[in-house]
Amino acid sequence: MLYGILAATSALLLAAVLTALLRMPALRLGIVDRRWRRPVPLSGGAAVVAATCGVALVGDWRGVVPLGPEAGRLLVAAAGVALLGLVADVRRVKARFLVGGTAVAAACVVPYEETGVLAGILAVGWIVFVALGFKALDHADGLAGTVGVVTAFGAAACAAAEVMDGLAVLLSVLAAALTGFLMHNWHPARVGLGSCGALFTGFVLAAAAVTTRAGRELGSGAGVLFALTALVAADVVLVVLARRLSGRPLLRAAPDHLAHRLRRLGLTVQGASVVLGVGAFAGVLVAVLVHLGWIAATGALWVAAGALIVVLALLRIRPSSAPRPVSTQVRAQLRVRNG
Repeated sequence: MLYGILAATSALLLAAVLTALLRMPALRLGIVDRRWRRPVPLSGGAAVVAATCGVALVGDWRGVVPLGPEAGRLLVAAAGVALLGLVADVRRVKARFLVGGTAVAAACVVPYEETGVLAGILAVGWIVFVALGFKALDHADGLAGTVGVVTAFGAAACAAAEVMDGLAVLLSVLAAALTGFLMHNWHPARVGLGSCGALFTGFVLAAAAVTTRAGRELGSGAGVLFALTALVAADVVLVVLARRLSGRPLLRAAPDHLAHRLRRLGLTVQGASVVLGVGAFAGVLVAVLVHLGWIAATGALWVAAGALIVVLALLRIRPSSAPRPVSTQVRAQLRVRNG
């Protein structure tokens, strides 16, 4: 218990300091995103990855809370996914590069001896889906970090219930690192998570959840996994439906995510992040209660029904299609980034 508190505190402070230190180098190198008419450096993800891996590995090295083979393998694979994301932040890469690399990493961490081959393949697809879903959430200030913190605590509770101490500590450290990052990411954000941090976060959360539920009945296991990441799934489904119905390319960025549509209803940027964070918490709470056996597995169906209602309701709200003006500073930063 004492080490868990110390590790979480260390990760929070380390992530907050690293995020501040890496901001200017990323800005000068042009590793930026255009958000709210200004360049936002995408160095927060590197800070979260460094803080999470550093604190977890120190704890394992000192023998205080050994990660164990499962959590250790997961952390190594997640670091590889973070490296792929860093490449995507520095220069443009095709989507199949990220999908393929994340799938390979996911295939290395799924416990096939407990899930079986077919369920293991489905688990790989789910891990890739969640990782890319978190990448898509990084379009709004404070959103990906908030959802990541809530989901990490829920997944840690499930791991602790299974006496997977190493995995529970890793998830708690990730939640703390994301909290330190959020100190700089709340609107107006001074730094973004980027593909590096978003893919890392989504991968760790999804892979940890799969590991925790391995060996359980397939239907209830799928329900828990969905409820844990229901908000991510709802955002992806909303975007896919909106772009398909309007005949737009799926991979072309547009203001049609959950946060964008909530803002069209009059919410502020902060308000949209809070509302979506509460929605994520509701799904995570149901997932934890189902995992602990305190409510029936059908509770996940209520989460799915709620997510579907939200998607269909927000689908009727037309997103803003007006292009945002690009400032001279942003143009200069983008020219540097694109070489």
